Amino acid sequence: MIIIIIIKIKMASALIIPMVDPVPETWCDSRTVNAYAGDSMAITPLEVAARRTGGRRGADILLEILESEGVSYIFGNPGTTELPLIDALQGRPDLKYILALQEASVVAMADGYAQAAGRPGFLNLHTAGGLGHGMGNLLNASVSQTPLVVTAGQQDSRHTISDPLLFGDLVSIATPAVKWAQEVLHADQLPVLVRRAFNDSMAAPSGPVFLSLPMDVMEETSDVDVGSPSVINRDSIAGGLPDLARALAGITPGRLAIIAGDEVHGADAAAQVAAVAEILGAPVYGASWPSRIPFATSCPLWAGNMPTRATDIAHRLADYDAIFALGGKSLITILYSEGSPVPPGCAVYQVSADVRDLGRTFQTPLSLVGNIRASLDVLLPLLQQATQPRRAEFTAARHRIIAARASRRAEAEGLVARHRDDPVIAPCVAAHEVVRAIGPRIAIVDEAIATSSYTRMFLDSDWAAQYSFLRGGALGWGMPAAVGASLGLGREPVVCLVGDGAALYSPQALWTAAHESLPVTFVVMNNREYNVLKGFMRGQTHYISAQEGNFLAMDLCNPPIDYQAMATSYGLDACLITRATDIAPAIEAAMASGRPNLVEIVISTI
Repeated sequence: MIIIIIIKIKMASALIIPMVDPVPETWCDSRTVNAYAGDSMAITPLEVAARRTGGRRGADILLEILESEGVSYIFGNPGTTELPLIDALQGRPDLKYILALQEASVVAMADGYAQAAGRPGFLNLHTAGGLGHGMGNLLNASVSQTPLVVTAGQQDSRHTISDPLLFGDLVSIATPAVKWAQEVLHADQLPVLVRRAFNDSMAAPSGPVFLSLPMDVMEETSDVDVGSPSVINRDSIAGGLPDLARALAGITPGRLAIIAGDEVHGADAAAQVAAVAEILGAPVYGASWPSRIPFATSCPLWAGNMPTRATDIAHRLADYDAIFALGGKSLITILYSEGSPVPPGCAVYQVSADVRDLGRTFQTPLSLVGNIRASLDVLLPLLQQATQPRRAEFTAARHRIIAARASRRAEAEGLVARHRDDPVIAPCVAAHEVVRAIGPRIAIVDEAIATSSYTRMFLDSDWAAQYSFLRGGALGWGMPAAVGASLGLGREPVVCLVGDGAALYSPQALWTAAHESLPVTFVVMNNREYNVLKGFMRGQTHYISAQEGNFLAMDLCNPPIDYQAMATSYGLDACLITRATDIAPAIEAAMASGRPNLVEIVISTI
């Protein structure tokens, strides 16, 4: 009897947690060993029991899946319904939670990360209210076709019968802005639904998907096998490429325009597009309202982005017999104008992985479904052969395009020279000096609408992924997207250009940049008004506002907003620039610091 008592005492002293059976050797990972050693990070009784039964909380299952999918960051802002997930993150060093101070910033950070990293961003919002806060930037992500796995905590499903606080129909709220939305009903469903979300967010057309995560599902234990990620090759090669090669080669040299849409970026096909342009002697335009410039702006065949009005696009295309559109929705227009952006007699050829967009708006003699990069790799030798009889004509067309580009750049430099000594910095001068300071190798995230056309005019980089822009149109994307972009690029420097109005939508992103010590330079282009709206109203001669010069709700000057104080309050260094000669040195110093900074540039309203 004494021997039995001694054995029990030894067992109890060997275990930190009484009343729990010893853990077999096969389960003794480092945390288990620490438990026996009395380490403060010892596993809990629940974890020991889980290792014996195979059961884990739903939140732990979710995180296991994320780790296996290669997720590094969870972008979020927690509330009560997200606490099981937050608790499960303890002791998982490979999953870093990026805290944003408002859900609109959460979504845009994940968007910027996904675009820069080329993989889905994962984010966690706070039930109905938090999802509502994030909807504007979620719509931006949908329009930009950014792959996101969006989740939100939901009230315990046993609680919903009593209409509790914070409860809402998350699936219905999210549905208009995502590819699909679903609520997880049991922890056993997590492996299938979460992996489906990652796969479907990347499938053409890429975009956000949504999962609602009730608290009881996150707390429920399960022994479900999380499995491993599926390997899916999406490099489908379009059919009909010989026909397309003959059609493109048959167009008179110099009478074809190529439009490199956002899908070129996702397919990493800039080099292939450049090779097609070389063979065909064709200029390469960007989309009218782009998410990316997916082409090297230093390439002599780069012709800039299309305008945003249908009449202006039609005027730009008037000298072409055909366009070759790579990717969908490259001719987005903002405000209505009479007529089609594609002029009569101009044929539209397309290649896109999104079958829904082919022939959707414009009649096409031939459009093909397939991955752009894989399809162009096959098309190139076919084009080379089909154009060989007229090689001299295509070469001459290419030389004319190069000369036209040089002329446009000279005109742009002349515009800057004429306004360089203006008493208030002109937008074209501000953009010129900013781009000059940034150089060709630093990523640019642009939400400064008043200067964006000038910024794109002065870009000159062989890096086809340098520039990203607010395609969705809902303000408040740029500053948090720049934070996410830096993370997606391995914490590399990023410069965010933002208008003074847009800077007020998600200023909380400044805190996250400071908290994470990210080398992001925020450049506020401050004209103290909603300049784009005023400009449009001035052009409407029948508007009373234009006739009287009185514009309601468009001035941000009474009182003026102190962006320096705002940046300082979030932990950033800041400076104010009122002279053009000070712009480049200020931005160069900000980037060299390796810290987040804010540079405010006062610009004129013209």
